[in-house]
Amino acid sequence: MAKYSSINDVQKAIGLGETTCVELVEYYLKQIETTKEFNIYIEVYAEEAKAKAAELDEKFKNDPSQIGRLHGMVLSLKDVICYKGHQVTAASKILEGYETPFSATAVERILKEDVIIIGRVNCDQFAMGSTNENSIYGPVKNFADPEKVPGGSSGGSAVAVQADTCLASLGSDTGGSVRQPASFCGVTGFKSTYGRISRYGLLAYASSFDQIGTLTHSVEDAALLVEIMSGADDFDGTTSRRDVESWSQVESFSKKSKIAYFKAAVEHESLDPEVKAQTQAIIDRLKSEGHEVEAVDFDLLDYIIPSYYVLTTAEASTNLSRFDGIRYGHRSDQATNLFETYSKSRAEGFSPEVKRRIMLGTFVLSSGYYDAYYGKAQQVRRLIQQRTEEIFKGDEKGGSAYDFIMMPASPVQPWKIGAKIDDPVAMYLSDIFTVQANMVGVPAICLPAGSFESGMPFGIQFIANRFEEQKLFSFSKYFQRIF
Repeated sequence: MAKYSSINDVQKAIGLGETTCVELVEYYLKQIETTKEFNIYIEVYAEEAKAKAAELDEKFKNDPSQIGRLHGMVLSLKDVICYKGHQVTAASKILEGYETPFSATAVERILKEDVIIIGRVNCDQFAMGSTNENSIYGPVKNFADPEKVPGGSSGGSAVAVQADTCLASLGSDTGGSVRQPASFCGVTGFKSTYGRISRYGLLAYASSFDQIGTLTHSVEDAALLVEIMSGADDFDGTTSRRDVESWSQVESFSKKSKIAYFKAAVEHESLDPEVKAQTQAIIDRLKSEGHEVEAVDFDLLDYIIPSYYVLTTAEASTNLSRFDGIRYGHRSDQATNLFETYSKSRAEGFSPEVKRRIMLGTFVLSSGYYDAYYGKAQQVRRLIQQRTEEIFKGDEKGGSAYDFIMMPASPVQPWKIGAKIDDPVAMYLSDIFTVQANMVGVPAICLPAGSFESGMPFGIQFIANRFEEQKLFSFSKYFQRIF
């Protein structure tokens, strides 16, 4: 069977009688079987997917005008997104065997458009990690090189698309967890403006940062999925009431844009030389195409990671308190009283990285340290938001307004599995270029943009202002065409 890179190609093939939904599912199931060594899938819904495919083929046969917009799309879910009647464990022992009684709003919306969900994929435990090594199911391996990490925390989703085991995957992005693995795996990773997509049914890590995101081969598929999933939701009070535009129909960017990049980032001494060279080559190419690409000063870059980890660990400390061994999930059989039930269940259920973040969060929220850490980090977040808004809108002194901010998705190339597992600070710093979009709540995309000498993929990131998904998708279509 031909390898399809977009839902448009799939639906054309179905319309011409070249394939069917059943044949597509059977193909992807074979791909899942032949790529088992990469440890992508936690659970495969083989019989369920085949039954849904047969139902959709019959629907198309009887009345093609009644098919949904995602007819023919075979998709996987990161193991932090609820799907009614199926297990969701956040790759953690604390939720081992837990079956969710409801579906995430995003899942409900894509199911109404005839998507086929083929399985749930591996991830870092509770979406905490940058390598997809922090999972009770073991590490996911990069399809380009099984000795290298795929990025995280949505590494399973990225490799699922990279290895052609599904057409698309839903992940989550708290500080770059969709975009960094997209870069490491050579696929397209997108996160929307905070509030565009409901978080209802997404297991919480840090609620003011978390967003459901997409991993796809094409910008068009990302735009279509985000368009379908977006919109107000009564189950999530943080969702925006703004109208959802037809992003999937947007034309490729035609005007010349103004693009900013951070001089402190691109010229930083710790930036991998090949990452710097690839980024500079993209800057030069965009300039040759007539775009204005300029270096801007951003003196808050060094404060992004510290403030991000203070705030996210504080929120994690609160969010993960619900997993206590009492109401659902893992309960220690070594406990002899109530206190031990709490302490032993959580000690056994959470991984070292999750426990590290819970303890950090509890510390920064504790009496005597709240103002010094959590309060200061909130102030820094506001400064980062203001400075980013100035880049997009121009400042009071008449400074230029830019359409996009461009940065690599990672300061380094994909590293070997196990190389940084004992150095959490080095791992945290690998998120330095992706965290800003979550701190500010703006849309961002990572696009495949070449490869390193080693053959590993390289991705470049573009960030737009709040609620400017249309502009970002349009430019991304243009970028994907010229690169």
